[in-house]
Amino acid sequence: MSYSDIYAAWQGDPEGFWMEQASAIDWIKPPTKALFDEKAPLYEWFADGECNTCWNAVDRHVEAGRGDQVAIIHDSPVTHSKHEITYAELQSRVASLAGALRAKGVEKGDRVVIYMPMIPEALEAMLACARLGAVHSVVFGGFAANELAVRIDDAKPKAIIAASCGIEPGRVVHYKPLLDGALAVAKHQPEFCVIFQREQEVAHLEEGRDVAWHSFQYGVEPADCVPVKGSDPLYILYTSGTTGQPKGVIRPNGGHMVALSWTMKNIYDVEAGDVYWAASDVGWVVGHSYICYAPLLTGCTTIVFEGKPVGTPDAGTFWRVIEEHGVKILFTAPTALRAIKRDDPKGEHVGKYDLSSLKALFLAGERADPDTIEWSQKLLNVPVIDHWWQTETGYAIAANPLGIEEMPVKLGSPSVPMPGYEVHILDEGGHEVPNGTLGAIAIKLPLPPGTLPGLWNAEERFKKSYLTHFPGYYETGDAGMKDEDGYLYIMARTDDVINVAGHRLSTGGMEEVLAAHPDVAECAVIGVADKLKGQMPMGFLCLNKGTDRDPDEIVKEVVKMVRDKIGPVAAFKLACVVDRLPKTRSGKILRGTMVKIADGEEFKAPATIDDPAILDEIKGALSQIGYPAAKAEAS
Repeated sequence: MSYSDIYAAWQGDPEGFWMEQASAIDWIKPPTKALFDEKAPLYEWFADGECNTCWNAVDRHVEAGRGDQVAIIHDSPVTHSKHEITYAELQSRVASLAGALRAKGVEKGDRVVIYMPMIPEALEAMLACARLGAVHSVVFGGFAANELAVRIDDAKPKAIIAASCGIEPGRVVHYKPLLDGALAVAKHQPEFCVIFQREQEVAHLEEGRDVAWHSFQYGVEPADCVPVKGSDPLYILYTSGTTGQPKGVIRPNGGHMVALSWTMKNIYDVEAGDVYWAASDVGWVVGHSYICYAPLLTGCTTIVFEGKPVGTPDAGTFWRVIEEHGVKILFTAPTALRAIKRDDPKGEHVGKYDLSSLKALFLAGERADPDTIEWSQKLLNVPVIDHWWQTETGYAIAANPLGIEEMPVKLGSPSVPMPGYEVHILDEGGHEVPNGTLGAIAIKLPLPPGTLPGLWNAEERFKKSYLTHFPGYYETGDAGMKDEDGYLYIMARTDDVINVAGHRLSTGGMEEVLAAHPDVAECAVIGVADKLKGQMPMGFLCLNKGTDRDPDEIVKEVVKMVRDKIGPVAAFKLACVVDRLPKTRSGKILRGTMVKIADGEEFKAPATIDDPAILDEIKGALSQIGYPAAKAEAS
């Protein structure tokens, strides 16, 4: 069947379509129907079914005789170590950890906060919670103490599972002191903390509260899988909110398994036994969906990578991992490829490795500019597929479904909506706009299985954030357009669409033009306040390593390129060269913070920032072209 056949089959009978997909999951008690819409616009999927996510991700593969297959490969260039865990070993380890948690009182519905680096034990902690029906909330390892405290107070965990430290290139990140600092200010206190001691740093354990990972499991009865309802939460994942208070996205057990299982075969074209690598972190949604759950639900081998795309030790580390472990699918962020391209513009490292196992490269997390896609296609000689999704959805809204058919790639587009997603482009009044017109991207309700049914303890905030602006739709917060073939173009966050003298312009469209300059490795465009035009676009350019041309000449060239490609209407005249861009740890550029700096407003370095020192570099670059340098609030 073609993509259009499958999408039409979903549209014609959504209930039948999702019930059919649900048969891929082992149910303790099968659901009687897929959609429960009695509380619309709040929806649930497979609510009366009973299941267990850990069983489906681990035990059933062992029962099927595949216990000797490798489930997890840990590849850690920062600790110079690698090891493998089979499905049988994983089952034993997870059951033991779950038994120890249960012995200390963790039960179905209890919350457990997980604060871990990229080690297999992070996945084991997630799966142990799933085994008990406890709700895990993973907080990115090394997150600031006050941010961790906010999440502890919101989730109110019975237990916290953490590691003594994380390892970054050239330094050890002290997790335990950060956890202690968070608990010193948090109103809610867990009953106990489990600490996994790493040999790079052994942390102090607080008597009466902290227990060591190995010793607290000693002599404990392993736990069996606990049945939960299809609509019961598997996890809470906090995403940044505009008010500063993070939003706890809820992920339900049943729909999550059904949807992720569908994506592995139909989008990524992988099945049991294949090696799948999502080069992300367990603290982000990609890590939840495609490092932990989806590969294991499918019976794949998943890679837990503790390193960086460059500097551990060089720009060839991704290609080494692919060759050594026989990776079939790599999924990473465009920002990782841009870092590799900047260090190795000619792709000389690629030629050092045998990449014949690699069948496709998938990108998500930031807009994938055409230049990065073309560079990757040329070097890797495999399909390079941009796809678009959000923390809230948990998997792709739009993609090129390789497992159904490889559709023509259109540069700048994540291709077409997946079954379950009816995507509309709306104006401010909620009316559909013509093809090729920029508007707000909204999805007709109900959202498909596995997407967020709400926010943790915040039903009104959920409605206000996502459902109120366009009644009957989920508001994505992204702006974009559709073409005549139904392909989507995600141009910017709605906040990043700028208004220049009454013209609504996409910063993403301008970034595409800048990225096409041969000396530009990475770029960002923001809208800065202008008394005459309301807003003016301003570009920031990071140049390829080894570029020795006059930066002013490059700026003149990109200004001309934008004028030629987009037209004088863009009023693009301001640009500066910087060494690097401020980003979150997941690779998203902090455009909103850059706007505040340029406009001379007070700003606070976001908790998710990768390196706060970059903000000073941005201030310096802006002051050189006459823009006010703002003063950071004391944080």
